[in-house]
Amino acid sequence: MKPFYITTAIPYVNARPHVGHALEFVQADVIKRYNTLIGKNTILLSGGDENALKNVQAAEKEGKNVQSFVDENSQLFKILAQNLNIEFDVFQKGSSPEHHTSSQELWKKCLEKGDIYKKTYSGLYCVGCETFYEKEELNVDGECFEHPGKKLDEVSEENYFFSLSKYQTQIENIINSNQIEIIPESRKNEVLGFLRQGLKDISISRSNERAKNWGVPVPGDDSQRMYVWFDALNIYRSGVEDTDAWPADVHVIGKGIIKFHAIYWPAFLLSAGYELPKKLFVHGYFTVDGQKMSKTLGNVIDPNDLIARFGTDALRYYLLSQIPSTDDGDFSEEKLKIIYNADLVNGLGNLVSRVAKLCENADFTFSNNPANYEKKESFEFSYNFLNEISGIWDGVRFTDGILSKDEPWKITDKIILNEMLLKYVSSIITIAIDLKPFLPETSEKILEIFKGPKVSAVKDPLFPRIQ
Repeated sequence: MKPFYITTAIPYVNARPHVGHALEFVQADVIKRYNTLIGKNTILLSGGDENALKNVQAAEKEGKNVQSFVDENSQLFKILAQNLNIEFDVFQKGSSPEHHTSSQELWKKCLEKGDIYKKTYSGLYCVGCETFYEKEELNVDGECFEHPGKKLDEVSEENYFFSLSKYQTQIENIINSNQIEIIPESRKNEVLGFLRQGLKDISISRSNERAKNWGVPVPGDDSQRMYVWFDALNIYRSGVEDTDAWPADVHVIGKGIIKFHAIYWPAFLLSAGYELPKKLFVHGYFTVDGQKMSKTLGNVIDPNDLIARFGTDALRYYLLSQIPSTDDGDFSEEKLKIIYNADLVNGLGNLVSRVAKLCENADFTFSNNPANYEKKESFEFSYNFLNEISGIWDGVRFTDGILSKDEPWKITDKIILNEMLLKYVSSIITIAIDLKPFLPETSEKILEIFKGPKVSAVKDPLFPRIQ
């Protein structure tokens, strides 16, 4: 049976990961954990986009060998995932020999289809985006919208081109019909807007001189290397070629790379005769305290530092409950502290402690086991993470309110008290099960406390208070 296959975008490894990468990793992990929870076999893939020109330039700037540089930085992304309690089933490096072979096979299939040809080209190249732009696609200052303030390179050389224009109508039909579903709808409309402008053939190689002999060699032409977006997108396939996972059930990506995933990638796959991915889930960008995150401003946030100070699930909770799932959001450490104390310490943590203490004092026992709650027909999942976790916290507040209204500490009748305690315990177990995809570590701790037949004493708070 085909696994449910999820991917993150493949991050450039020209620098250390930042908190924006943490958002995407966590979103993809939630999708995986939910589908695992309802009984599906799942595969989650990420990797290192290592063949980009920006990686070469960054390595040169630090005076390092390119391979060593990308190895070191790719490892940092794997470490971040581990710190976020995320297990990638596959981490596919763009520099791996297996990936090179797979991408060369993709090239050959497109070539056999008649969709690759060679010509001399002049254009404006954004190293940040790793793509050519037409002048009308730039801002009023002639800069890339994604990387304002950075001058584009004027490039003139003989490259291989892919016949993207040939697939105009086919891709329009695929997007319009939701054969590839795009979430949210606004991003689907954005893609259709790109398509209405008309597709032009794109350069899919660069000279060895400009590529600094780095990247996937073009089959049959040792003077050229593959354009990074041709090979990097294929990481989604090359990483699972020894499985039956393809096609991807969902690609989790940022809004800045939607054109590559919704237009370029399907065209390459159509040309080669491969199946298309089923869904694109597109999230927004971060600002930090209302400002764009940038090295110049010095506000690039290391998520590992936040995890060390607040804990893994605290960061996961903030990313899922305070950042709109598909729109831009703002990160504020001060807000993280407020949310941590309000929702995690005073909310969930306090509820668990109160109920556990009441059960201990009453010598309460129960027969229900959390395993009975594992597969609930009512547990439905949308791609609105904020709404999903908000609904769980409605349950936390509701249970807390019922407990305060009941005032069980005043009840002397043991039968009535046991009925009340069973109600609270059942509610908490349900909350813990619902939390599994979102806050897995916290969910596990709660289920351990309430595994029965007796409720364990809470020795350490789920979330220590932060001043």
